[in-house]
Amino acid sequence: MLFFTQCFGAVLDLIHLRFQHYKAKRVFSAAGQLVCVVNPTHSLKYAPTLYPAAQTSTEQSILPPCHHHEAVHDPQLVPCMCPLFSCPWEGHLEVVVSHLRQTHHINILQGAEIVFLATDMHVPAPTDWIIMHSCLGHQFLLVLRKQEKYEGHPQFFAMMMLIGTPTQADNFTYRLELNRNQRRLKWEATPRSVLECVDSVISDGDCLVLNTSLAQLFSDNGSLAIGIAITTSKVHNSEAEM
Repeated sequence: MLFFTQCFGAVLDLIHLRFQHYKAKRVFSAAGQLVCVVNPTHSLKYAPTLYPAAQTSTEQSILPPCHHHEAVHDPQLVPCMCPLFSCPWEGHLEVVVSHLRQTHHINILQGAEIVFLATDMHVPAPTDWIIMHSCLGHQFLLVLRKQEKYEGHPQFFAMMMLIGTPTQADNFTYRLELNRNQRRLKWEATPRSVLECVDSVISDGDCLVLNTSLAQLFSDNGSLAIGIAITTSKVHNSEAEM
């Protein structure tokens, strides 16, 4: 009976996963569009405390503040770009992808257009959904973060960051699109470089921002499907339309 129960549970999980893929493909009907199911991960960098006043001296030493790296260039070492962990790793920019995949086990997808299906949107903040996206000869980091910008009011922040320099990032345009129940929300902007931390992108408001009500409007049974497209462009604009 125990064996049967475990096997039956595994079959149900597989059916549920296939059903999530089907729902995302039904919403984004473009042929050949790749769907990636991404589970939430609680950020160890921010989980111990939400408010600076509650930090102890030990926590403050474990959770270093976010630093800007505009002056960092390829020959220099750069810190780990993973927003989930306070990782002490440093290395050259060209080996950041290998570090993220091998150490932090972040998945990577290929293709100009993909669907990012974030599951379990109801989990408490702070939480991140992260994948890497390989496209047009470069690698991008897609981050969806649930964070309480104000106490008791969680918001969702979605952004695309190039694993490269700010000058390289200026050559691309990315589009995030939500489409459900005859409603469409689109965000188009120039990606930021991973040399700038996720916190600074959120502080600048240079990302797609969803409050809880809006996220629920576009979610389907606790999952949020985001269509992603990347193009090369010298035209820089940023818009959110509904």
